[in-house]
Amino acid sequence: MSKLAILGGAPERTRPFPLWPQHCANDLPRLQTVLESRNWGGYPFPNQLASEFAREFAAYHGAKYGCCVANGTIALVIALQAAGIKFGDEVIVPAYTWDGTAAAVLFAGGIPVFADVDPDTYCLDIESTRRAITPRTRGVIPVHLAMRFADMDALLKLAAEHKLAVIEDCAHVHGGEYKGHGAGSMGDVGCFSFQSSKIMTAGEGGIVITSRLDCFELVQSIVNCGRASVTDQFKKRVLGSNYRITEFQAAILLGQLEQLPAFAARRVRNAALLTKRLSEIDGICPLPAQPALTREAIYNYVFRYRRNEVSRDVFVAALDREGIPCDGRFYEPVYRSDLFHVTPEDFPQLRIGRDKPVDYSSCRCPVAEGAAYEESVWLPQFLLLGEEKDVEDIARAVAKVAANLTELAGSDSQLAGVKSLSRAERPRLEKARNY
Repeated sequence: MSKLAILGGAPERTRPFPLWPQHCANDLPRLQTVLESRNWGGYPFPNQLASEFAREFAAYHGAKYGCCVANGTIALVIALQAAGIKFGDEVIVPAYTWDGTAAAVLFAGGIPVFADVDPDTYCLDIESTRRAITPRTRGVIPVHLAMRFADMDALLKLAAEHKLAVIEDCAHVHGGEYKGHGAGSMGDVGCFSFQSSKIMTAGEGGIVITSRLDCFELVQSIVNCGRASVTDQFKKRVLGSNYRITEFQAAILLGQLEQLPAFAARRVRNAALLTKRLSEIDGICPLPAQPALTREAIYNYVFRYRRNEVSRDVFVAALDREGIPCDGRFYEPVYRSDLFHVTPEDFPQLRIGRDKPVDYSSCRCPVAEGAAYEESVWLPQFLLLGEEKDVEDIARAVAKVAANLTELAGSDSQLAGVKSLSRAERPRLEKARNY
């Protein structure tokens, strides 16, 4: 019988990894207080716990102001509007990211323009960004991805040269720092998500942070139905909506912030051990170190698969069967995503004022496509919340699959068709796994 679980052998690991999300002892009394107060919603705005959390979270990241919002995508939409993006403006986004980054630009009335990513970080590539700038470009959204940051020094310099707004997508890097600067504090505005898989979560939710009072006041007005902001120094009036979070969510998020430093330190410690072990396996390449990171944040541990015997997708399927939750097509180039349904009929900014509508079918970002379909392997962050023996199990499973690729390549021909699930298919798998 084969050694590999996917071919009938025994899996390397059968014990479950730590559960996610994690809660703390202080959550229950806070939730009880909210429950008994009967003050559950986001109004009066900013409500008590939401205001407290926003202040603490912004300060933790080195920003002056924070405003809680309904989710991470809405955070980006609001940030774009507050930073001055208007109908038809172009905003550069990385091709390798969650669809919501580009969708937010469309929802704000702008036009996403895709740039490629750096092969060592999978974050926005500076030269590709430079080539994407046109007279219509008004902003750029660097996405700090998985466990790495965009090159913010070079990006901020480029943005200043072309007078571009910088909106940081920080959905993966709660608590992270780049050269001593907190995530979200370096650009004009920073946006975070608190969706269930994120390293801080209230099930759903988000936050916008900034040190620009003009942006903060606009964010507050947009979130709170167009009402004047608390400070109202700039006296700008806009049509807003209700994007507030509840006090129940804020109560949970205060506990998540309390837990963040300890969990982050555990992930970093275990990630260092995993990098050491994986570096010893032929064709398994951890992402290079990024010295600019002065406080690491790890949403997913990502390594690169560089073997020829079988495809990355077959490798991922085999590793998953060894008891190691993982994904290959975690992200794909947004312009090729089965969730990126974009037409000029639905988004007229793609054609107004142009000889021909923007056509995303012609986009090509080779590094993003290689990451998505050939080499990236994503391990969820909760795999790093255990002990060293859990990390050793991961490394042994990777080594086991890597050592048996020849047998895998010569096995049942149906394995040649194995592929990572698309985004539309993924919820079914996540429900089955219960994580």
